Amino acid sequence: MTRYLFTSESVTEGHPDKICDQISDTILDAHLNQDPASRVAAEVVVNTGLVMVTGEISSNAKVDYAKLVRQKIAEIGYTDATNGFSANSCAVLVTLDEQSPDIAQGVNKALECRQGDNEDAWDAIGAGDQGIMFGYACKETPELMPLPISLAHRLARRLARVRKTGQLPYLRPDGKTQVTVAYEDGCPVGIDTILISTQHSEEASQSEIFQDLWLEVVEPIFADIDIKPDKQTRFLVNPTGKFVVGGPQGDSGLTGRKIIVDTYGGYSRHGGGAFSGKDPTKVDRSASYACRYIAKNIVAADLADKCEVQVSYAIGTAKPVSIFIETFGTGRLPAEELLALVKQNFELRPAGLIHTFNLRGLPQERGGRFYQDVAAYGHFGRTDLDLPWERLDKVAQLQEAIAVYTH
Repeated sequence: MTRYLFTSESVTEGHPDKICDQISDTILDAHLNQDPASRVAAEVVVNTGLVMVTGEISSNAKVDYAKLVRQKIAEIGYTDATNGFSANSCAVLVTLDEQSPDIAQGVNKALECRQGDNEDAWDAIGAGDQGIMFGYACKETPELMPLPISLAHRLARRLARVRKTGQLPYLRPDGKTQVTVAYEDGCPVGIDTILISTQHSEEASQSEIFQDLWLEVVEPIFADIDIKPDKQTRFLVNPTGKFVVGGPQGDSGLTGRKIIVDTYGGYSRHGGGAFSGKDPTKVDRSASYACRYIAKNIVAADLADKCEVQVSYAIGTAKPVSIFIETFGTGRLPAEELLALVKQNFELRPAGLIHTFNLRGLPQERGGRFYQDVAAYGHFGRTDLDLPWERLDKVAQLQEAIAVYTH
C-alpha cells in the first residue's frame, strides 16, 4: 500500500492578491457589460493605501475606474482606514494603454483567414497569445475536483461568511486556508492537517480564535463530507501567534499571483497563465475553461476516473497547435480513440469557445457582473455558481460514442 500526503491552499477575498484579481475582473465585467467586443488585459497592484490599475484595454465602454475600484474594495470588507487600507481613503492610480495593434491584427483575423484556408466563421478569431492550458477532473468529490483544494475553498468561503454575517465579529478580511489530505493507493482516506490563518482585531485572543474557528468554520464544512478530521488531525491557527496587520497593509498584492488557488491546488499541472482581467480572446482563460469542461465530461461519462487535458496555441491562430489527453491508467478507451472523441465533440477555437460558453455575454446576462464572482474561491468545481464550463451536457454524446467504439 502506497501512502502519501497532499496539500492545497485557498485564500479569502480579502487576501491582497485576490483583491487585485477581483478588481481586474470587475473592470472586465464593466467593459463587457457595455461593449461585449472589448479587449481587456487589466492588471492591478495594491499596497498600503494604494491601488494601481494598469494594462491594455481597447473598448467603447465608458468606465469610472476609481468608483469601480472603491466599490469592490468596500464589498470585500475594507471600510476601516485604521486597518491601513480602506475603500474611501486609498489612492487610485490608473495607467492604461490600448491593445497592441500587432496583437490585435492576429486576433481580429486569424492566420487561417489570412492564408485563405478558413473553413467557417469560427476560424475568424485568432488566439490572443501563445501558450499551454490544462484542465482536470477526478472522482474524489461530487463536483469532480481534487479533495484538498475542494476542502480549502470550503474553509475559505466559510471563513468569509462568518466574518460578513457578524458571527465572529473580530475577524478581518484577509485569510488563508490549507488542507493536507492523506492518500492510500491514490484514494483520499483521512485529514492530516488543517491550517487557518485569519486576520483579526487586536482584542481577540488566540485561544478564542482557535475554539471559534473549529466550531464555526471547520465542523460545519465537514458535516456533509465522509472523510472527516479525527483525533490525529492537526489543527493550526495563526501559527505566528498573531495576525492583526493584514491585507494590503501587511503585504502587497498583484493580479494573477494565485493561479494555483484558482485552479486545482497543484494537483494538476498548470500552463502558467493567469485568468483574471483577461477578455475571452485570451486563451489563458477561455481555453483553460474548455479543458476543464472536456475533462469533467469525460470523467462524468465514466470514460476515466481521472483526466487531464492540455491544449496549446500559437498567437493569432484559431486552431490549437496540439491537444493531449492523460487518464493516468484509468481510461476506458485507448488514448488515440479518446483523443479522436474529444476532437469530434468539443470546439477549441477561440471563437467557438466564446460561443459555447457565451463568454462575452455573461456579464450582461447576469446583471452586469460575472467574472468578478469567480475571481475568488476558484474558477472550477463551484457549487454556488452556475458556470457554463462546469456543465455536463456532453456526457450523453460521449456515452453514445463509447457504445460505438466498444461494439
